[in-house]
Amino acid sequence: MVLSATLPIQDSAASLLQVSSTDVDEHCASLGRWHLSYDQISAGAFQGSFTQLSLPRVEVFREITSQQVRQYGQLGADSFGIGLPWDGDGEVNCNGASVAGAQVIACIDAEVDMCTPKAFELRGIVASAALIEELAACLDIALPRSVWHQLRVIEMAEAPVARLRAHLAAIHETITTAPALFDDPAARQALEDALLVEIMDMLPTARPSDPGRSAAARKRTVDRARALMHGSADRSLSLLEVCKAVGASPRKLGYCFQEVLGTSPMHYWRAMRLNRVRRDLKRAGGAAETSIYDIAVQHGFWHFSQFSLDYKRHFSEKPSETLRRARLAA
Repeated sequence: MVLSATLPIQDSAASLLQVSSTDVDEHCASLGRWHLSYDQISAGAFQGSFTQLSLPRVEVFREITSQQVRQYGQLGADSFGIGLPWDGDGEVNCNGASVAGAQVIACIDAEVDMCTPKAFELRGIVASAALIEELAACLDIALPRSVWHQLRVIEMAEAPVARLRAHLAAIHETITTAPALFDDPAARQALEDALLVEIMDMLPTARPSDPGRSAAARKRTVDRARALMHGSADRSLSLLEVCKAVGASPRKLGYCFQEVLGTSPMHYWRAMRLNRVRRDLKRAGGAAETSIYDIAVQHGFWHFSQFSLDYKRHFSEKPSETLRRARLAA
């Protein structure tokens, strides 16, 4: 279920979006103009919330997800995003690297693809990449071209990162306690300028985090395995087929997945297929002759009673309950 409210602030120069959901796909559908998809990796009921303050030139967001998820897609064409992990039961795995200290997640005109831990909170800013380039040109700031067109973990100077954290904390405290303060155009302008100043102060110090040669090799192995897993929509590959295709033993592939994604290849592979089954059941809600068994087999689940147990453990509901809700909504 999704509960949302989009509140216009004064002359539509700003708006506040606050959404909560108990379904990972519905959570994604509520992420404003972002074009992202999430796969739920860990098992259990999903709880998510998303808050976005949209100002004329920047969007400030706060996202909370209860389960480990893989996030992939785009923030929008020509977009610049900086995310600061706020809380979580583990590490964010992004491009084979995890985030710590004065590091941030930067997405500059690039695809998003990362895995986040359970009980995770991310706060950050999204703006136009063209705006960032224009400001840099006006202020004679050299932008770090080595991180353009990539989603990367970026090393930054500690002071501007700390100041940006303080701004984001103050913004979300104000959203909770006194959102009417954003009705004032002068306050919105001052807030935007303060955020952009910190970004302009951060970017000249930016350098990509270097995971090392061995970590980069593990990332390439995982990328090849995931491409096979995600690219076989017509027929679910077995884990043995994936190991053979990437030239890695099950043990080696397991080590690579644990280092890069924080989970095992078997768990990741099963979670991907369960997510596909769930989406197919939702899409099949209007079809009277839908067979849960046929959909499960299509995605490689040959033992139906075990599939039903896995599905209920993963999503906290039976596949028949998913299908029933989809039919009621059709």
